[in-house]
Amino acid sequence: MSFIADLVVALVALLHVYILVLEMFLWDKPAGRKAFNLTPEFAQATKVMAANQGLYNGFLAAGLFWGLTLGPDGTGVKAFFLACVLVAGLYGAATASRKILFVQGLPGAIGLILLALA
Repeated sequence: MSFIADLVVALVALLHVYILVLEMFLWDKPAGRKAFNLTPEFAQATKVMAANQGLYNGFLAAGLFWGLTLGPDGTGVKAFFLACVLVAGLYGAATASRKILFVQGLPGAIGLILLALA
């Protein structure tokens, strides 16, 4: 079970690297606008804010990768950052888009459950 938990943690981390790229580098490009359903004008006007959001997603990914490198001693680190992912997903779903609950919150919750069972 530990391997599966770590695999899910790694996938959640990679998801947040992908979100970082979308928000920091592709926000006003066709791929970013499509991913977030943005008009070109809105994307341009919010580009700096999106880059800031992307940076936070990068911190979540870095924390999860850090926890993975610690092996069995990284359980607390992984749990903390997965909880942060879950809270971010819940907040995003409540304030921005319900889709965030499934894209970000659900993977974080699954990771936490698997980590607890490992």
